[in-house]
Amino acid sequence: MDVLQKSNLNLKNQAVFRLIKSLPKLTRLGISVAVSFSAATGYLVANKYFDSKIIFVVLGVLLFASGASALNQYQERNSDALMLRTQNRPIPSKQISPALGLTIAIVFSIAGFLILYIKTGYIPALLGILNILWYNGLYTYLKKKTAFAVVPGSLTGVTPVLIGWTAAGGFILNPVIIFISFFIYMWQIPHFWLILIKYNDDYLKAGFGSLSKTFSGEQIKRIVFNWVLGTSITSLFLPYYGIIQSLFIIILLLIANFWIIVSFYKIIFNKRDVFNFKKAFISINVFMILVMILLIIDSVLL
Repeated sequence: MDVLQKSNLNLKNQAVFRLIKSLPKLTRLGISVAVSFSAATGYLVANKYFDSKIIFVVLGVLLFASGASALNQYQERNSDALMLRTQNRPIPSKQISPALGLTIAIVFSIAGFLILYIKTGYIPALLGILNILWYNGLYTYLKKKTAFAVVPGSLTGVTPVLIGWTAAGGFILNPVIIFISFFIYMWQIPHFWLILIKYNDDYLKAGFGSLSKTFSGEQIKRIVFNWVLGTSITSLFLPYYGIIQSLFIIILLLIANFWIIVSFYKIIFNKRDVFNFKKAFISINVFMILVMILLIIDSVLL
């Protein structure tokens, strides 16, 4: 092998290495895994037991979520380059080209669709397509217009649990899954607004909508607290409507609710007037995961 061939091979190897290294960021792997967990929850609540089909549900949703994330980063590559939070993402940092990012988004989305369609049915697959249209179409467009884009945009967080539910044969308009979906919707809004608060200056610089354009800092904190309180109250209706039935799980749910309300009250209304974003963000997400786990345990194990 001559020097030129070795050089070309090294360049190809480097390109492949950069691609592999950039995939977790491009697909926002952590978020995509969390989305898949939501789908698994919907599946198990409907199915009441583990079986091999759940593997295809999780894999299909993981690929769909990864594709949507990659497409979003392709769409917002110019805005991402302006923000400290996102300027090191694969496309704005030139680790991969926009064309490659778009190709990955398309391939992952098609793969997710095919897996769900072949292994779970057409309704879960169509819900996956609907989610991409809503997230990458409507929500991504509205983000530039208003901070309240999260209100319709949060519906994207509901779709994965619906995919899991319908993949298990559940009726999409069943009151059980509608109420679980409503709880997830309520959680999504303070989740997104906490990110807006943390990176307010970044979002303003990139031309995105910001809560600070409409509300004072004190008002924003109260709005977030009220949404967290609403999310907590919503979760308490899960046992009220018989979605959670085990007394042991109900007690754990009450403890989780007491914890999240007290934690956020201390974070929002502390005497030092210092907003601990990290603690708030971790708390609301841990609460969500706890409720999902309790739903699974109550449905499958008890």
